[in-house]
Amino acid sequence: MGSLAEADEGTNHPRRRPRFLCLHGFRTSGAIMRTQVVGKWPEEVTARLDLVFPDAPFPAEGKSDVEGIFSPPYYEWFQFDKDFMEYTNLDECFAYIEDLMIQHGPFDGLMGFSQGAILSAALVGLQSKGIALTRVPKVKYLIIIGGAKFQSQPVAERAYAAAIDCTSLHFLGDMDFLKKHGEALLESFVKPYVIRHPRGHTVPRLDDKSLETMHDFLQKIENDLPSDETSNDKHEEVYMS
Repeated sequence: MGSLAEADEGTNHPRRRPRFLCLHGFRTSGAIMRTQVVGKWPEEVTARLDLVFPDAPFPAEGKSDVEGIFSPPYYEWFQFDKDFMEYTNLDECFAYIEDLMIQHGPFDGLMGFSQGAILSAALVGLQSKGIALTRVPKVKYLIIIGGAKFQSQPVAERAYAAAIDCTSLHFLGDMDFLKKHGEALLESFVKPYVIRHPRGHTVPRLDDKSLETMHDFLQKIENDLPSDETSNDKHEEVYMS
């Protein structure tokens, strides 16, 4: 499922694309996130990534903010109270994501937007402590779009207690209502790449400056990944309904 690699220009050694499991936002879907990412980012970026877009495990339990913009169905990864301090089905969510990674991996990284970004960042910290994703290889790369920390102290103490040494790229919007929480999350990472944009809580388009940062991030990943001579030439992004 999804693409694996294509040959580097001017060489006989195909390079495997880094494979990312992409976790969509609250009460949206994998298909919607695919549109948000692939529909906005240039092919020179998306062609360097192998992207898989699953749906979250739980049907939306209320109105979606994207109604009238994107078609249903809508899903959510877990539920929470109004203060974002109590969570329901969080352990079930972790197990569901791990099963996805086993069935459709191996994965090199996680990409998340909004609720999916909160999950992605925390999962790497929890994995490093042997609390989550214990049956899959280490997540080495992160793309965090409109992210934040879990606010519950028990979860935060486990997820962010130590600096997260993972190659990460963080998108921070000037008008994003989660901006201050995204800044706080940034402090938990070692040498993160950062793209700042003037928009709100959205997957932004890439201007010249942010495109340069994105290419630097991707080059770092590609330098880390070995060539894979068994890879296919075909490139596609996949979402799973």
